[in-house]
Parts: sequence; structure tokens; C-alpha cells
Amino acid sequence: MVHKNRMNRLAAVCLAAAIASVAVPGAAAQAAVTPRIDLRVLVVDDGGSSVEAITAELRDTGVPYTRIDLGSGSRPVVNAAFLADTVDGRPRAKFQSVVLPNEDPFGAGSAEMAALAAYETTYGIRQVDAYTWAHPGVGLEYTDNGGYSGTLDGTRAAVTTAGKAGPFAYLGGQVDFEDNSPLIPESYGFMAKPRTGYTSYLDAPVGSGRASLVGEYTHDGRSELVVTFGYNQYQQQFRLLARGIVEWMTQGVHLGQERNYFAVHVDDVFAPDARWNKDLNCTPGDYACAGGEGQESTIRMTAADAVYAAQWQTSKNFKLDMLFNGGAGEEWKAENGGVDALTAQLVADRAKYRWMNHTYTHPFLGCVQDTTAIPWTCTKNGAGAINYMSRAEISAQIRDNNNWAASKGITTDRTELVTGEHSGLKTLPQQPQDNPNLAGALADNGVKWAGSDNSREPVQRPVGAALTVPRYPMNVYYNTGTNAEMADEYNWIYTSRADGGSGICEDNPGTSTCLPAPLDAGTGYLDYIVPAEARTAMRHVLNNDPRPHYVHQSNLAEDRTLYPVLNQVLDSYRTLYAPSAPIVNQSMKDTGVELQRRAAWNAAVAANQVTAYRIGKVVTVKAPSGVVAPVTAPAGTKKQLLLGTADFGTAYAGSRSTWTAPELLQSAVTLNTP
Repeated sequence: MVHKNRMNRLAAVCLAAAIASVAVPGAAAQAAVTPRIDLRVLVVDDGGSSVEAITAELRDTGVPYTRIDLGSGSRPVVNAAFLADTVDGRPRAKFQSVVLPNEDPFGAGSAEMAALAAYETTYGIRQVDAYTWAHPGVGLEYTDNGGYSGTLDGTRAAVTTAGKAGPFAYLGGQVDFEDNSPLIPESYGFMAKPRTGYTSYLDAPVGSGRASLVGEYTHDGRSELVVTFGYNQYQQQFRLLARGIVEWMTQGVHLGQERNYFAVHVDDVFAPDARWNKDLNCTPGDYACAGGEGQESTIRMTAADAVYAAQWQTSKNFKLDMLFNGGAGEEWKAENGGVDALTAQLVADRAKYRWMNHTYTHPFLGCVQDTTAIPWTCTKNGAGAINYMSRAEISAQIRDNNNWAASKGITTDRTELVTGEHSGLKTLPQQPQDNPNLAGALADNGVKWAGSDNSREPVQRPVGAALTVPRYPMNVYYNTGTNAEMADEYNWIYTSRADGGSGICEDNPGTSTCLPAPLDAGTGYLDYIVPAEARTAMRHVLNNDPRPHYVHQSNLAEDRTLYPVLNQVLDSYRTLYAPSAPIVNQSMKDTGVELQRRAAWNAAVAANQVTAYRIGKVVTVKAPSGVVAPVTAPAGTKKQLLLGTADFGTAYAGSRSTWTAPELLQSAVTLNTP
């Protein structure tokens, strides 16, 4: 071991000297030229889930990276020429940081690892060891000296004082390892005591002491972030740490940015929703419920539910989006004695919510449906062409709802629209294309952002001049008003035929999993469904995913089934994160703009049209005209204007970040970091 280390150090010193020599512009130079560091990450990938997770974090936040597949026979060789060169007489480091599967993935005594070590030393480049074991080579004691190795499910780890002062300052302090099933080991790793040169950032109790799971090992002029547990990109423990890993490796300056988003759309406000029938296992009043005639029942909020919604918002400091159908509310009022206390209460509290057009009476805006067949089909005219709702009818649904809102003093952004059931957009398999009259009707009313169903269309796309904004459906059913109804319908969908269920889960094993036994009608919703749905929503929140979630007004009525899910998400989040990283609850328009910018940015990066680097404290970013760049930098960073400077970006999680473009008469973004 000593011989190997001596040889590696000798190789590193020799190569460092070779690289450093290009830093001097001429023999008479008195000082080395400050090198250029390109804002790009090198990822050496062994196919493991830990490297994949970090790669996903880079991709999803807009950080450019170059991936080397270790298993490919045609991969480039990592040597001095691959890592660095000279541009305009200035030495250039092609990568600002390096992600490795472990501390030495190339093999004992490899020239490639020696080249990397020399490169990191010369340019001050940091290295992440995505997953390795505890041993002195990474600054840790072996686990038999006060440590532990094994399953980590349910481990309650904590950010150390150094971690809070360093890369993980945005966390509240607690990092719990998931334990979603007692039957399946979900995480394995090593906890060990630090040796000289190692600073622990995340540790957990072992016996009467504590041992490290993540830390920085500084040695031989290099810095490694050492992670000694395995993970994948979806696990909460990784999601909590992902931002800090990137901030540490890039030293706080990088392309890309990250937020934790959560917005909740409440559809069908003012309209009633049909109710699930536990005897028929379908929803009378909706399409395809055999035997449901005459057994229709509806769920609609009351004035008391509206009062509770406003109070809940205040208590949680969280605003709901109310997607309303004014005409459906007027119809309900006419059928119920001309009195509507719900609408009166919501209108009185109108300033407390965000409001969005959901069409006037919630009709299906696509093809004209023939519901006599199961499944329904699109009707056709005599020439065999599909009959569609007309442009004038669609436009009236949008316009009349806007006018209704204005008459009530409700403020809306008329560029936003979510149609009932996302209708008008293509609905597979029956309607494989958008209603050709939809785009024109959107344009007639100035609609630029049209909500779509993320489970069917997860990618933003154009609808004429408008763009879609995918929304996540929450697994809190529109046709249930009570916890027991939720559990009953859930059992029907997710239990086997032998257990009295529909068997859908048996017929579609790739997309759903049967429950081992039916949920208890009295406790199943709160004990099983709520935690599962909260985990899913939290995963979206922690994944830099701005897509909103949607539910229905029925979920705010009767047992008010939505609140336990939202309470768990919001309360858990505020425990996990420091106040510097609040949830971002933004409008659908802002989410549409975010997705549009990301698509343009990703395309420019993929086409190698982005140039970004730092020279000393100055950062330069060049992108194609019209493409705004996401950039993250430390607090105190200034943006260079034509005359003078201005504070850069907005504060989030201890950094400053924003989408940015050159100022007037400038060809590049220039930032001066502190």
C-alpha cells in the first residue's frame, strides 16, 4: 500500500509539473497566468445508482456535464490532454469538478487516476466519491473501530456543525433514511470515525458515539467529498443532500439552478362532483356506471368548508389555486332555491386565493362523444370526419367564465386556462389529436398557458401559440368526500379479484402493484394512502420539479380528505429545510415560463452552443441569442452592467441564482463573485 501511494504521488507530481508549465505565457513571465475553469462537470460512470443519481441532479438542474462510460471500449482516455489545454494563451481546465464512482475507479496504480489527481491539484478541482467504503484511503477508520456497516433503513442522521456552516446550510439538520417497507432493504452503507484531514458533514449515532456518512477528505492538495452509503435518485436522503453535493463540488459557482416547488390546483370550484358508489364500484352520473341510473349523488363544498380553507391557508402560510366553473355554480344555485352560501363565502374571501379559469360549465371540449358505447367514441359526420366542439363554443366557455369572475371582483390571469378534464387536448386512444378548433379559441381569448395531465403528457408542447403546463394528479380521488369512500375506491383499484378488487393491478403489473390485503375502511386512508401520497408529492417537491399538483373541490368537503396529505408535506418540509430554502408556490404561468426556458437551455447545452467559465473571481456566460441561462453563484455576487454593477439573482438556500441574459449592448453575462 505504501509503495502504491508513493508511486501515485510521484506520478501526480510529475504530471502536475507538466500541466503547470503551460500556465506561464513566456520564459520571462514573473507570475503564472490565472487559469480559465470551464463550468462543466466530468462524470465517470460505472453504471451504479449513486453516480446515476448525481447525474440526474446535474441534468435536472441544468448543470452541463460530460459523461464517460467506464464500461465502454471506445471511451476517451482520461489524461492531461483530455482534462486541460490552452485557449488564447491561457491554460484551461475543461471541468470545474469531477464525479467518480469511488476514490479510484480506474484500478490500482492507473495513469488515469494519476492524471486526475494532478489535474485536481493544479487547478483546485474538487472530486466527489459517489459511494465508497470506510477505510483510511478516504480519511476514515475501518468500521470495526467504532463504526458500523449494514442496512441503514430508518437511520436518523444529522447535519454536523461543519455541514451547517458549509455545503448543507440549507437543511434543517435532520436527514432520515427511508424505510418504506420492512420486507425490503432499501439502503446499505458504512458509518465510520474520521481520521486526520477528514471533516464530517453528516453523521448518525453508533453505540454511545457518532460516525460519519458524508464528509470532506483533504489530502495531498486535493479535496474529496466522501459518501459511504448507496442511494438512488429517488430516495429522500439523497434528494436532501443533492443540492449540497453540487454546491460543494462546484465551489458555489455553476450553471443551472434549483428550487423546491409546490403548488396545488383545486379543480371544479363552485361545481359539484359525482360520488363513488361502493356497492356498484363505479360513479353514478359519470360515464360507464352500469346500474347507476337514479343513484346519483354529488359532493360539494359548503360555506363552512370555505371558511376552513381560508383558515387552513393562514395557518400553513400556503395559498391554494382555485380553478373555478362559474356557470356550473350558477346552475347549482338555480337548482337549490337560488341561494348559494359557498359562492358567497369564497367570493368574500376572493383575495386570499389564486384563481384560474376552468371554463364556465365544465363541458368536454374535444370531439362530440358517443357514450352509448364502452369505451366512448368520437362521433363522425356523413363524410366520415370527426365531429368536434366548435371554436365559437370553446371560446364562449373561456370568455363567459372570465366575465363571471370579473363580475364578482375575482382577479384572474387570462393567459392561464385549464379545461375540464384537460379536454380539447388529445385524449388517447379515442381522440389522438387536439381538437383542431382549440388553438384558435385559446388565441381568441389571449390564453398562452394551457394545463395538461402529466400522467398523459409530461412534456410541455405547443397548442397553436399557447404552451401546455403539465400537472400532477394527486391520488386523492375527485369522486370521494370521506376517508371511507377513499379507502373503498382504492381497494377496488389496488386489490386482486380474489380480495374483491377489480384486478386492474393484476392485469397491469408493470404500472401498478396489488395491495397484499384490502385496507381497513376506517383507518386505511389516513394510515396508508396519506403517507404514500405525501411521499410521492414530496419527491416532486425535492426534485426541482415546478409542475403543479391538482385535486378537486370535493377533497375540501365533508371529511376534507386533502388536508392530511398537504399537512404532512408542508410540515415535513419545514422540518427538513432551513428558512433560507422555502417552498416556492408559484402561478401556472410562471411554471410554464420555467419549463419553456429549461427546454431552450437544455437544447442549447446539448448543441454545444453555451460557453461558460470563470477566471479568478470573474464568471463569463455566453448562450445563443434569446436563450436565458440559469446561473448559481455565492451571496455577494454582482452582475456587470454597461455602467456599474447590480446585485445578481435572488437569494435561495444560501446562494444567489436566476435566469439571466446579457444586458443591453453586451454579448455575454459577466459576474463578479466575492
